[in-house]
Amino acid sequence: MKKSIKKPSEFPIGALVLYKNNQLIAFNKPAGLPVQGDKTGDTALSNLGEIYCKSKLFLIHRLDRPASGVTLFAKTPGALASLNEQFRLRQVEKVYLAAVQERPPKDEDTLVHYLKKNGRTNRTQVFDEEQAGSKKAELSYRYLGSTDYYHLLETRLHTGRHHQIRAQLAAIGCPIKGDVKYGAKRGNPGRSIHLHAWKLRFRHPVSGEWEEVVAPLPEEDPVWQAFRETLS
Repeated sequence: MKKSIKKPSEFPIGALVLYKNNQLIAFNKPAGLPVQGDKTGDTALSNLGEIYCKSKLFLIHRLDRPASGVTLFAKTPGALASLNEQFRLRQVEKVYLAAVQERPPKDEDTLVHYLKKNGRTNRTQVFDEEQAGSKKAELSYRYLGSTDYYHLLETRLHTGRHHQIRAQLAAIGCPIKGDVKYGAKRGNPGRSIHLHAWKLRFRHPVSGEWEEVVAPLPEEDPVWQAFRETLS
């Protein structure tokens, strides 16, 4: 049975902080912890973050519950507006790591598809040509290395669509480890998937200086740790 995450004490929120100042705070979200409250009633990262900061936080971007990595919140409405505009103008650089079951046909490529979300199944359909109600999706990936069973891809998003990385990699025959929703052979414990929001680069909303937040790989996961040397 899936264990609910309801007690703030279960997550040492202070240890998850990657970056903070008067305007922003970023956490290294564990896989399985929702970013916002949902119908499960489980404690969310936003709840824990507000307890830690003792103030309201404003979510800037989302990260799927089964994934891990950098999640950024604004502490003020002004910071939220600044980052929202940077995302709208595609000025924010988002870099993910994905451990996939199959090595992609090319070691480096840009994928362009048209995606359509099915609200009933919470799954995204992928099309090669534009469809009614679909949205264009673009990402670039680069092959970094392999273990005996899995392959590591660095992925950069150029658009932000529902389940975009998961759906587009599956569309080229490379489902993410544990992602049974998109064709993985078997699930991971706790329904996590091996997708990690690794780096986030943006301009500080006040100074205008570039900032980069990097989330270390999950320490207790043997698959991620097998790729540590690849990234060093």
